[in-house]
Amino acid sequence: MVWSSARQAPEALRLIEQAIAIDPRYGTALSWAAFLCQRLLFDGRSEDRETDRLKGAEFARRALEVAGDDPVILAESAHALAYFGEDIGAMMALVDQALTLNPNYARGWHTSGVLRLWAGHLDVAIGHVETALRLSPRARVGASLITVSGALLFSRRFEEAVPKLLLLIQQDPSYSTSYRYLAACYAHMGRLDDASEAITRLRTITPVVIPDLSYLRNAEHRELFITGLKLVVGETD
Repeated sequence: MVWSSARQAPEALRLIEQAIAIDPRYGTALSWAAFLCQRLLFDGRSEDRETDRLKGAEFARRALEVAGDDPVILAESAHALAYFGEDIGAMMALVDQALTLNPNYARGWHTSGVLRLWAGHLDVAIGHVETALRLSPRARVGASLITVSGALLFSRRFEEAVPKLLLLIQQDPSYSTSYRYLAACYAHMGRLDDASEAITRLRTITPVVIPDLSYLRNAEHRELFITGLKLVVGETD
């Protein structure tokens, strides 16, 4: 399975759950089901966030029970559980284990970059995503641009992040996080009209402008992101 449009996640999850019903110990399917539950929450497409969170965490734990030395199962399960609130250090260690098993696993390096971003290790996050891109320069192993853009945003390198976000929006106009990052960058650059346009486009996808950001463990990064969005929508603390 590779990175897909945000619009495809609900249907992909439905099909994978059918496979799990046939084989409840199908580890790869369980780990991808966990990842897709995480995607539904992350993209703001979940109709019942708590149910999808619990279901996704259960899929991930079941996957780890049968993972053995499978790097795909280890990395995808860790990705989901990190988003659902499990200890980020332990989840990064699981991904490290996956990469020890297969140092050429491009998506594993991408996932490692995502978790490093969430943990606040910005330079490491960019480095791991760049490793993923070197290992798989043609195949899309994940939303590499969004991870790099997030690291640039949280590093206050707003002008560097903007062109990457605009490219990502061209590639997948349905990905809500791109618009949020773009709006926050523009807001902190003082380009409030451009930021407002990004929010207008975001609202055609989801009514949620400021989502649950608890997956970002660094409080300063969360505050920077939220402050940028509030500058656009006119909210105050």
